[in-house]
Amino acid sequence: MLRNPFVAATAVCLALISYATLAKLTGRPVLVGHSEAYWIVVVERFSAYGLLGFLLSFLLPGRLGLACGLVISVAIGLEVLQALTPDRDPALLDVLQKAAGGTVGVLLAQTILAFLPRPPS
Repeated sequence: MLRNPFVAATAVCLALISYATLAKLTGRPVLVGHSEAYWIVVVERFSAYGLLGFLLSFLLPGRLGLACGLVISVAIGLEVLQALTPDRDPALLDVLQKAAGGTVGVLLAQTILAFLPRPPS
């Protein structure tokens, strides 16, 4: 399996998540508009971290704990860094939503990897 595309995709995904988390509210990317419903924000968080977990899991096949730990660490770390940004407000519920999305992404990718044929050794 080619590793370089997964490394690049994971790096881009992490960079975009970091930008969206740490940017000022006026510069933050949104799906609908700045007056979007709360459930849309939850779907954005869950999906973004789900994709990050999915990509990390393909980079670390068979290492479920490490992939989950990395995604959860990124969620906690970015939320702590968000506390340093004046117009952003970190919340425990945000961390839980992000960690849940990342964990679901990791589990989905690990399930897919379990059914893929292994290359001959």
